[in-house]
Amino acid sequence: MRSRRTDYSESTKQALVDSAVELFTKHGYAATSLDAIVKRSRVTKGALYHHFSGKQALFEAAFNQVETRAMERLNKVIVSEGSPWERAMDGVQEYIRVCLDPSYQRLVVREGPVVMGLERWREAEEHFSYGIVRHVLEQLMEAGEINEVPVEVTARMMFAALSAGANIIAEASDPKKASAEVFTALINMIEGVRCTKRDG
Repeated sequence: MRSRRTDYSESTKQALVDSAVELFTKHGYAATSLDAIVKRSRVTKGALYHHFSGKQALFEAAFNQVETRAMERLNKVIVSEGSPWERAMDGVQEYIRVCLDPSYQRLVVREGPVVMGLERWREAEEHFSYGIVRHVLEQLMEAGEINEVPVEVTARMMFAALSAGANIIAEASDPKKASAEVFTALINMIEGVRCTKRDG
């Protein structure tokens, strides 16, 4: 059985991460102090350092939480009912919705590469997102929805296109308009490799 101390420790850590997500989203990494996060979390500075080595470690935990929740949303869509093609299209649409989320825009797209460093950020992005892209591509090929393509290369290129779309939306003065344009471009790219003749 879990002890009360364990429950308290985990709730303290979660409060810190939740506060970090909120404050980093609102003010950005550079303008958010650990004191502000501690105050928002209603915990001590000692409690923060018990769980995290410093501000960057806390940012990475916040980044991971935002990414995890985004991927949970996408996974839910791509394993739902419908044909592989329908699920893929719904997945692209859900990804666009994720890209409109302020926390995803700020922590994952805009600040992640700066705070974590480009190489570490890319590794994290691939850890969370690349597997989903490859899975969807393989499902489409198995269903005969798209032409036979080199899976690894194509999945990486599609992943790069999705990442570029996220950047376009995050940096746009009108994110909703940009998201519609990105959605259209992504669908056209996927349609480009779709089989022209399909059974049924």
